[in-house]
Amino acid sequence: MTLLAATRSEYTKQFSTAGWWVLGIVLVVYVAFTAGALAFVFGGVASGRLTGANGPAVSTDGVPALVYSSATAVGYVFPLLIGTLMVTTEFRHKTLTPTLLATPRRGVVLVGKFAVGILVGVLYGILGSAAAVAAGAGVLSIFDIDPALGSADTWTLVGRMLVAFALWALVGIGVGTVVRNQVAAIVMVLAVTLFVEPIVRTIGGIVEGFGHVVKWFPSAASDALVGQTIFGAMGTGAGAELEWWAGGLVLLGYAVVFLVIGLFTTWRRDVD
Repeated sequence: MTLLAATRSEYTKQFSTAGWWVLGIVLVVYVAFTAGALAFVFGGVASGRLTGANGPAVSTDGVPALVYSSATAVGYVFPLLIGTLMVTTEFRHKTLTPTLLATPRRGVVLVGKFAVGILVGVLYGILGSAAAVAAGAGVLSIFDIDPALGSADTWTLVGRMLVAFALWALVGIGVGTVVRNQVAAIVMVLAVTLFVEPIVRTIGGIVEGFGHVVKWFPSAASDALVGQTIFGAMGTGAGAELEWWAGGLVLLGYAVVFLVIGLFTTWRRDVD
């Protein structure tokens, strides 16, 4: 089977089930709520209308980008999860056996998953960005803050977020290739994204010199790629961010490393 046929097969498997759109709905709701809440807090503080608040001092010019970037800051777990599920579901439901019978070249199967993963990542990026911009701009208008929707910088930010979402989906595929057990993979992804990285990155903003280590973490690289970070606005950032292009390369590097490890270990094993 050719790469095109393998990609078409992967596309059918991915979009013929409910998993992708269920996660998509949760992504939209989660990001919209977060962006709205951030717009209320930062917009209220920056405009001076949120009296009695002890929040960070943020100029009104920087608020829209900060709010919109929450799509990747909190929503990156969704493309990461869907990428992981694209591989682990094959093992859990035993669909990998007919897949490999039709396409014995396992590398071609992975490339097909990468192609569809990019598509799903961009789709999630569009959903997440739209939710953040719609909710954030709506709340910012309450405080008479320009949502900067006519600014080229805003749409450059959105474009980088789409790239970040696509890369996170590829990282997820790499993780799923290494960790075959679906439950273990999901638990690991949620533990790292919701607990380990936020805690370590917060420590990185407090302990002198540790920020130079934290900047190489996947979520820190993602923030650098996008160009905004909630951690930095809250005063808990690493303080030594990468250039945007370097952040993208680091995130891509994680996907490639996981893929190579999985390709030469787990992916070569016999299917149970």
